[in-house]
Amino acid sequence: MAELQEVQITEEKPLLPGQTPEVAKTHSVETPYGSITFTVYGTPKPKRPAILTYHDVGLNDKSCFQPLFQFADMQEIIQNFVRVHVDAPGMEEGAPVFPLGYQYPSLDQLADMIPCILQYLNFSTIIGVGVGAGAYVLSRYALTHPDTVEGLVLINIDPNAKGWMDWAAHKLTGLTSSIPEMILGHLFSQEELSGNSELIQKYRNIITHAPNLENIELYWNSYNNRRDLNFERGSDITLKCPVMLVVGDQAPHEDAVMADSGGQPQLTQPGKLTEAFKYFLQGMGYMASSCMTRLSRSRTASLTSAASLDGNRSRSRTLSQSSESGPLPSGPPGHTMEVSC
Repeated sequence: MAELQEVQITEEKPLLPGQTPEVAKTHSVETPYGSITFTVYGTPKPKRPAILTYHDVGLNDKSCFQPLFQFADMQEIIQNFVRVHVDAPGMEEGAPVFPLGYQYPSLDQLADMIPCILQYLNFSTIIGVGVGAGAYVLSRYALTHPDTVEGLVLINIDPNAKGWMDWAAHKLTGLTSSIPEMILGHLFSQEELSGNSELIQKYRNIITHAPNLENIELYWNSYNNRRDLNFERGSDITLKCPVMLVVGDQAPHEDAVMADSGGQPQLTQPGKLTEAFKYFLQGMGYMASSCMTRLSRSRTASLTSAASLDGNRSRSRTLSQSSESGPLPSGPPGHTMEVSC
């Protein structure tokens, strides 16, 4: 595999007191299914996996993950792990539009590109963080390469293929809605879209005026043609690593914390997600001496308020337990942590 591009850049973000700019390197490598671009932040840490992210449809690595990884309390985590932010083909900034008739990779083929990235970087294991379509890609990769995945953080994942009713609804929506509006309906809930907050306006503008909108539509089509992952808890076909399942409170589907879309917690609740991620890492045996986040210190009052609002809802039980009683026990391989943000 020949390296196609290597550019040294400095991450654009306000620096914390005493913090130095984080140097990043962007690479592109050839795979059996075309070229893929990824950006590496930091340097590998001995005996620690890399954190590898994969973004959702309509986004790229920056628009999907920058608010989370620039969050102040996240800095302790990123100082302890090298990060690899993957852009799906044609989603990177400045990507040219694919020629007419280009066959975009399926989500399964996107998963099969990841070994080329790890081989190029000489990384043996990862902790995957994926949103939506990216969560599906990382799950598919973990099913076929379980020995290289130490843990997964899956945000708004739908492991199922579209059924006939879903297809019918999708086709009807396509008759009256543009591709950007359909993708926005995947990323955010109807309540959020109706509210038309500053965040919604920002991402509507990003997607509507994207110079690579044709490429985004190809990624969108691949997502809608995904296969069932066919795994169940306790079955032979399942994820072998610890998994943190995350769903936003504004997501339109919340069944078993498996959501098709909506409520992007990495954008709207980076503090809560950072705290949950830190406990997840501690449960895996990393960062045992990590300091408590600012959110944790005020959790008692927050939990009391949340309990009065949520009634008998128990979707946040894992986060609540970990926040009050300290790090999660490591548990057996494949344990699941469910979080609602």
